[in-house]
Amino acid sequence: MSLQNRSQIQTIATSQRRGRLSISRRLTMILLSMVILTAFMALLNGYHRSMEEAQRQLDLQLMSMAQVLIETPAEHWPEQQSLYGQLWRQDHLVYTAKLLAKMPVSLMDEVGFATENIAGTRLRIFVLHKQDKRLLLAEPIQKRYLLSESLILSAMTPLVMAMPLLAVFIAWYIYRALRPLTTLSHELKERNARDFSKLVITSEDAEVAPVIERLNSLFGKVEKAYMRERFFAADAAHELKTPISSLKINLHNLAQEIHHPSLQAMQKGVEQLNHIVEQMLTLARTEPDRWHVNFHPVDLEQLSQEVVAQLYQRIDEKQLQISLDAKPQVILGCEFTLKTLFVNLLGNAVKYTPVGGKIKLTIDAEGSGMSWIVEDSGPGMDSKQMARIFDRFYRVGGDKHPSGEKGAGLGMAIVQQIAEIYGAQIKLERAQLGGLKVRVTFLKEHLCK
Repeated sequence: MSLQNRSQIQTIATSQRRGRLSISRRLTMILLSMVILTAFMALLNGYHRSMEEAQRQLDLQLMSMAQVLIETPAEHWPEQQSLYGQLWRQDHLVYTAKLLAKMPVSLMDEVGFATENIAGTRLRIFVLHKQDKRLLLAEPIQKRYLLSESLILSAMTPLVMAMPLLAVFIAWYIYRALRPLTTLSHELKERNARDFSKLVITSEDAEVAPVIERLNSLFGKVEKAYMRERFFAADAAHELKTPISSLKINLHNLAQEIHHPSLQAMQKGVEQLNHIVEQMLTLARTEPDRWHVNFHPVDLEQLSQEVVAQLYQRIDEKQLQISLDAKPQVILGCEFTLKTLFVNLLGNAVKYTPVGGKIKLTIDAEGSGMSWIVEDSGPGMDSKQMARIFDRFYRVGGDKHPSGEKGAGLGMAIVQQIAEIYGAQIKLERAQLGGLKVRVTFLKEHLCK
């Protein structure tokens, strides 16, 4: 997979992780929503029931007071707030409250309870007839609502006050119940990609324990497969070196005695095979596992000059113009990996730049780190080719590249692997010289102050 594709996948994965909602948070929200909904339904049901009960009790109280007051002379009636009365004896008005002064007399014709609007006030009235007396007693509906609401509030306040404590308890309990999963997720997140040892975490939970067992079993299988894949190429390449060396010597000796075009073709094929074997060994040696223990200060300007000197014969054969624009820059690293990185990148530039072309090397200090840049005047690559350039054994144009240069298709895979050792970023773009521009950016944490 190319570095560009991998970066895109990591970006997508990061955005997806940001959009995810944890199980504990989701469960907490669901349970709290259910509790709040239940409390609301209880409040609504309690309100209706309290209102009905309050109406019934207050109606009984209103009727009882009317039965007492109709037997009591009006001048001895006790003063009542929010309670209004009107008393008639035969057809004569004995007493009336101010609020009921303009009330239609017809309201006193029917005995019993009713709800009426009188003088702009909503009233609950009770009419009582006894002998030659007619009494109407009324009280505001608002009074009843206030009483019902006070009853509901007194009943629901403890539940409302307990809601925050209930929320904290639910969140704590869910966190405690899901802690094994959280610990497992954290351990997997912190684990090195090449660490296949068994998980340290243990759990007795019926849901988590099988997951841990399956993961440990999977780690064992993946480790075996990884080790077979990792060492197969290295072992095969190492075993091929001896017969290839013997073949080269024999072909050289044979070429001293016989001059034939087929023999020269065989020598070139053996050289190509030897190059592939060397690249495979280099790929195996640059696995980004334990290289950090070998890090020490390395002068990149001096190392770049050594790389140019190493490739100068090929540069001179193609009559290339090469320039190095750099200032002394020291980085914590390993000379072998850095030199392999630069040799592969500069070697590609030399390989694909036409005769008489130009190559430019630049070491540029930036705010976020330092960049090692190589540009050439070769044919360059399009976006599709750039997307695949880090795939193993991929070559632009295959063996039919216009330059006619041979290759194994492993050089850029080695470059990517070494970049992972340093956490460096590789950027490919069109160069001002017309060809390809490769920028390797090392983070500031690897620079020596």
